[in-house]
Formats: sequence, C-alpha cells, structure tokens
Amino acid sequence: MTLALLLFMAWRHNVRNRAYLHWSLGFLLSGTGFAMIALRSQIPDILSIEAGNATALLGQSAWVAGFMALDRRKIEWWALLPPAIWLAGVYLPWVNDDYGNRVILYNLASATGATGLAMAVCSAGMRREPTRGKLAAVFIGQAWLCFAVALTMAVTLPSDAEATNYSGAAAMASAFLLTIAFAFTCRMVMERSEKHLRALSLTDSLTGVWNRRGLFARFDAMHEKAFDDKRQIAVLLFDLDHFKRVNDRFGHQAGDAVLSAFARTARQFVPDNVFGRMGGEEFAAFAIVSDQMEAEALAESIRAEFCRVPVATGEAIVPATVSIGIALSSAAETNMDKLISAADRALYAAKAAGRNCSVIFGAEEAAAPAPAEMDKNAGELVPTVDDQVDALRRMGSLSRAS
Repeated sequence: MTLALLLFMAWRHNVRNRAYLHWSLGFLLSGTGFAMIALRSQIPDILSIEAGNATALLGQSAWVAGFMALDRRKIEWWALLPPAIWLAGVYLPWVNDDYGNRVILYNLASATGATGLAMAVCSAGMRREPTRGKLAAVFIGQAWLCFAVALTMAVTLPSDAEATNYSGAAAMASAFLLTIAFAFTCRMVMERSEKHLRALSLTDSLTGVWNRRGLFARFDAMHEKAFDDKRQIAVLLFDLDHFKRVNDRFGHQAGDAVLSAFARTARQFVPDNVFGRMGGEEFAAFAIVSDQMEAEALAESIRAEFCRVPVATGEAIVPATVSIGIALSSAAETNMDKLISAADRALYAAKAAGRNCSVIFGAEEAAAPAPAEMDKNAGELVPTVDDQVDALRRMGSLSRAS
C-alpha cells in the first residue's frame, strides 16, 4: 500500500506517464487481495478465496499494463490472463473443494502473470536499456518458481498442512523477487530519465534539431567514418536571409515558424541527421561526400526546396530564402575549426553575391589561413537549379540547331 501511494504521487507529479498510475493500481490491487486472503474465516469465503486471489492476480495484470504504457504501446488482451485463469478454474468442483488444488491453480496463474511481465519488458528497448535484461530475468525466475511449486504439488499430492508450507514458501520467494524487480524498475526509469535529460541538453528546443553542442559532438564519429571510407567532409553553414526583417514585419511567432520550417526542410536532405542550429537564424550541417559536386547538390537541394514555397504562419504567408556557405576537406586533413571558419567565409561571400545562393570553398581554399579581411569574391558560386535547367535547355537548342 505504501508503494501504491508513492507511485500514485509520482503519477500526479507527471500525469502524462501513465505507467506510474498502472503500477500504483497494481500494488493497490495486490495489497487489497492479500488482505482479503488474510481475512479468511473473518469474511465470506467467496470474498476471501475467489475474489481475494483474483484481485491479487489482477495486480499483476496492472503491472504488465504499466510496462506497456512505459513504452507507449497498446495494452494487450493477454495482460488479463492471470485473473482469468484463476476464475476459470476455481469454480471447478475438484479445485474449489481442495485447498492443494487451489494453491496449484494460483501458482499456475501467477506463473502466467510473471511470464507476461517478462514479455512486456523484453518487447522493446533491450539494446538501448541493459537493465531490461536483468528485470526480465527476475520475472522469468519468478515464473519458473511458481510453475515448479505447482508441478511439485501436482506430483506429490501434499496434505493441506504441506500445501500451506508450499504456498508460504512460494509467496515469500515471490515477494523477494518482486522487491528486486521493483529496484531494477526504478533503475530503468532513472536511466531513461537521464537519457532524456541528456538528449534535451543536446537538442534545440524550438526546432527539435541538434544544438551547437550536440552537432559538434557528432563530428568525431563522422570524421572517423569518412577516413575509413576515404571520402571527404563538407561543412554547410546556413543563414536565413533578412531574418530580422521577418521578425519586425510579421512578429517573432512568424520568425519561429520560419526557423522550424527550415529545420524540417533541411534535415530531410542531410544524411545521418548531422544537422543543427548554431544559434539565432544560423544552422549548420556536416556531410560525408564523394566530391565537390555532391556537396553542391546537397546545398542547392536544400536552398531550392526551402525557397520554393512560402512559409504559412497562420496569419500570414512569409517568403523566405537562405544563403549557404560550403567548405570541403579530405578526411585525412580535416580540422573542424578550420572547416567551419572556411564555411563562414563562404557564407559571407554568398551574402555579398546577393543572398539566396550557395558559395563553396574547395579543399585548397578551406585549408588556407583566413585572410585579414573578408574577400567578397572568394569561393565558387554554385549554379542554382534554375541556372542549370536553363543551361541544359540552351544546350538542347544548340544541338537541334546544329
């Protein structure tokens, strides 16, 4: 009952986590059921035997539902098997009239409940949460214990006094295993909370993409992969054009909508989701590419898709464009700070070229030291999609004329 109260208070503190509510209900039902069983001869047998055991087993069903709710899964029908098995068998004459057979039936139903708990724990997150394996092992141990007691009693046919000893031993062992299971469950919830907080510290709250810290944390693994594959690394810096003007004209909510829309657009194109918000209206992406053409294609795909459709903010339609600076380097010579600095210079050149365009620094330009003054004509202006389509059309016209 104490655990039921503690878990209920935990649910009241976070009502969206229904697992706490199910677990609280499970301890409440189990405690109530055991109390009804203990009051045998003080209350009618139908309440003490049939209803009391069914209530205690229903507590196991609530625990199964709790683990399913923890993983945001639909509660399955088999969660109700423990009390269903008990109610289906207890009214059979050779069971209802024999204490030993009732103990066998209860342990079989309890073994089913423990198996259901193991299934609910194992069905998701085993690799991401190692504690789940230990928790499942405890529940499997409880299932084997209850089944072994039921099988032993079915073979030995003990007297009522011996059946009481079997029942008491199984109950004590199950209580011990339940205590261990509760401890592992608390540890699993704490690990999940820590993981969630760690993810929040690396994620931009507005757009849902990596923040600066989270993005930089992924660079080393990406660098190692590029080195193994003998490919190049491209850094893309994005700056939304005239963003202050958007905020001043349409309001900060519209500005937030433009930021979120760009993040959704860009992350669809960036491989391995190595994309994040550097701060304000600036974003960045790291990509492993084969050559300069692939980096240009990635940047131009994002730029063209974002400016193709204005952003609907509810009250207004906001036209928005983005300027992109790209820096390229071989994996063997990659330095993150130098690449970002080169991409920043390329971004400056893109703004100077009129915005809504991309400028790329090749490996040689990216490796060169930063000049004392920014060169507006540095880098190579990437042809836009419209430019490329127009060039293809002209080539087709020339071929037909010839």
